[in-house]
Amino acid sequence: MINRFRPFLIILLTALLLLPFSGAWAADWLEDLFPGADEVGEPEGDPPVIPLFSNGEKVGYAFETVNFAPIGAYSGKPVNMRVGLDLNGKITGAQLLDHSEPIVLIGVPDSKLVEFLEQYEGLHVTDRVRVGGRDREGYIGVDSVSSATVTVVVMGDSIMRSARMVARERGIVEVDTAALREPATVREDIFEPATWQELIEMGALGHLHITLGDRDDAFVGTRGEGIDEAPEERRDETLIELFYAYVNVPTVGRNLLGDDAYERMMARLEEGEHLIAVMATDESNYSFKGDGWVRGGVFDRMQIVQGDETVQFHDRDLIRLYDVAIDGQPPLDEKELFIVRQEAMFDPAEPIELELLVRREVGPVDRMNARFFTTYQVPEHFLDIPEPPPSLEEDDTPLWLTVWEDRVFGITVLGLGLGLLTLILLFQDVLARRPRLLYWIRHGFLVYTVGFIGYYTLAQLSVVNVLTFMNSLFTDFQWSTFLMDPYMFILWSFVAVTVLLWGRGVFCGWLCPFGAMQELINEVARKLRVPQFELPFAVHERLWALKYIILLGLFAVSLHSLIEAERYAEIEPFKTAISMQFMREWAFVLYAVGLLVVGVFMRKAFCRYVCPLGAALAIPARIRLFDWLRRHQECGSPCQICANECEVQAIHPDGHINANECHYCLDCQVTYWNDRKCPPMIVGRKRREKAARQAEGRANKAFPDLKKPQEA
Repeated sequence: MINRFRPFLIILLTALLLLPFSGAWAADWLEDLFPGADEVGEPEGDPPVIPLFSNGEKVGYAFETVNFAPIGAYSGKPVNMRVGLDLNGKITGAQLLDHSEPIVLIGVPDSKLVEFLEQYEGLHVTDRVRVGGRDREGYIGVDSVSSATVTVVVMGDSIMRSARMVARERGIVEVDTAALREPATVREDIFEPATWQELIEMGALGHLHITLGDRDDAFVGTRGEGIDEAPEERRDETLIELFYAYVNVPTVGRNLLGDDAYERMMARLEEGEHLIAVMATDESNYSFKGDGWVRGGVFDRMQIVQGDETVQFHDRDLIRLYDVAIDGQPPLDEKELFIVRQEAMFDPAEPIELELLVRREVGPVDRMNARFFTTYQVPEHFLDIPEPPPSLEEDDTPLWLTVWEDRVFGITVLGLGLGLLTLILLFQDVLARRPRLLYWIRHGFLVYTVGFIGYYTLAQLSVVNVLTFMNSLFTDFQWSTFLMDPYMFILWSFVAVTVLLWGRGVFCGWLCPFGAMQELINEVARKLRVPQFELPFAVHERLWALKYIILLGLFAVSLHSLIEAERYAEIEPFKTAISMQFMREWAFVLYAVGLLVVGVFMRKAFCRYVCPLGAALAIPARIRLFDWLRRHQECGSPCQICANECEVQAIHPDGHINANECHYCLDCQVTYWNDRKCPPMIVGRKRREKAARQAEGRANKAFPDLKKPQEA
């Protein structure tokens, strides 16, 4: 019996196995990736591209970025996403499929990545996109994801590069490339005397005429229907008739304003600014300005729209237009000039749409708006319109270099800070002899470390960076991966140098944001006379080994799985306290806050006993080239002042400094040079004072006639 149905069972089993690859399953992701598509075709080409259909007609494609632009991310491996592309070259959606990014798997919620990918919906393959690059002229900026900058930069670049490749291969070249070219400029050499009517005929004036009937019709079907409607015999009366024009064009501006007024107005404009004239006839019974600008400084009834940009005018943009000096003008009542500022990215060659809100009161404090639009375009012969660049050409600039270009300010400030720290370290003896100056410099630098290095650049180094670097040496090492985050790269480079010259302490004592946060909190606690707790040195010395054991454990786990190592590396509170600024699940926040609370009563307890990054830095610090911290022969035998005062207990009772545990605060060097506190220095000072007194006594005996002024 079973043998008889075996072929049918095999067919049924095969169908069940193939079900996940069928079009029915594809519909689960299709709805979000490509709204409107209802069918998935068979993959085409190599690399494969999946055609998408709607009602049997091809509407676009779906593809995976790893097949077209496999760019290594922070883990060194590419992030794979599924992208939808319509036949006009617009991205319809992007979905995250697979990745090996530790920071994304742990700490960054999925909702953040979904929000990031949603920003690419509607972008065109010709758009130039920068993650976090809103201040870059000619680029579309998308928001980054805090603490996952490298990952999302790579994700964004993978989406755009793969979309362009698919667009080229599939012949999607009939695209509007105006968004890529530079804005048009006015041809100053062209001027044609013209009357009002001639400006209208050449298309140099935009026009909007709204009747009372148009207004009433706009509110039909809304709560405003039937309120203050005009009688039938008045429906053709004018509510507002307005004209608007681009004044920068000499043929428009000189004819409307006159030569002198035009010259004055152009002189008032900054580079990249434009002037729009808006004028309403005296038959108008509605103000395009309204009264909102009087109360709040905003002209809330009128705005200019150009593509995706909307220009909302403020009172600072208004220039009073008292007279229009052109033949044939209609009687004008309300007339003003408005400045379009440089940041609006205005292009006179693109259509200029004027949007007017007509309001109707529907309650004591409630109102409704009806929107009316009109569009006009500056005649092309008045403008120089640059040619757009090739629409689908890839930018050969390395991705990491574009990231550095976007962060010039931060790189400069970080470089200045590290330069200052270098001077502090080189001239530490000079500062140690001036303890008050050193105190303020050091604590000011700690504030800079927490505020700028920590919360502005998010450049909190972590043992995960060490594990990632070690992992890359065993796989496919690429410098570009580490160059993707300029702040981390610069800081790691500086730390590498200082570890060889000064040891681990420069980073742990000056450049670690979480360590600086602990130290500042403890400093405040000491000022408030909070009792401090210290372990006996024998116990303290044995606890040093704990952080090395943790480091070895994390390294062993990373050899098996870097992702698992990242999970266990949560023993560091850096991601919670600095990278994610305490915006995490309560358990992580409680752990980080708990360590800071412990730091109130014990100076940098986490750094001393637990921190695996400190242990990782201490290992190469064993081969440091110089020993910059000065010691006396008497240190430790018998003098114990420095050992007792060292707030991280890095000085042994025998007087020698354990460079693996020293945080380079320089307090011991302040004591070293203090001839009122350090016994050897006190002895030296007393000898000098005694020698001075003896020399003075001998001088008085040799020259008894020489008297001091007060004795004469």
